[in-house]
Amino acid sequence: MPMDASSKHQDSLTVSSDALLERMDQWGIAYQRHDHVPLYTVAEAKAVQHEFLATEGGGGHIKNLYLRDNKKRNYLVVSQQDRKIDLKTLPQLIDSGRLSFGSSDRLMENLGVRPGAVTPLAMITGVNAGVKLFIDESLRDCALIYAHPLVNDRTVALTPLNLERFLTELGCGFKWIKIV
Repeated sequence: MPMDASSKHQDSLTVSSDALLERMDQWGIAYQRHDHVPLYTVAEAKAVQHEFLATEGGGGHIKNLYLRDNKKRNYLVVSQQDRKIDLKTLPQLIDSGRLSFGSSDRLMENLGVRPGAVTPLAMITGVNAGVKLFIDESLRDCALIYAHPLVNDRTVALTPLNLERFLTELGCGFKWIKIV
């Protein structure tokens, strides 16, 4: 049976979801964990969003783009789930070369996750692989940001400040950007 992005295969990841949550607990980073069916796309995530804080009420529902430029540099861009992102203009915003989506092999190598589980929390691996993280600044205004904890059948809700604390604890540089 091929491995999917769910928690039943978390022990095959660079860092398991359980180990990530344990580390967040050790650092005193508050979050709420929700378990659900595996979600691979924004469309699938929208089908269970009624369980979470609505966007209009401050819910930060995200999409995560793992990208690679023509100079072989890796990027993770996190934005509001419905934000349209133009890969032709994004390089000017993040100071990169021409961008394309990274392969599933590179995703595992550089972020330690499988397709369907891409998340800013994967910087627990990405920070050591030199992945550059950019976050849509509109997410700063959310009450909660919803992110997969390295697997796609769990979601954690955390405040933007706690996401920043997590990234700072990792020693991960990141930049808030205005995606228009």
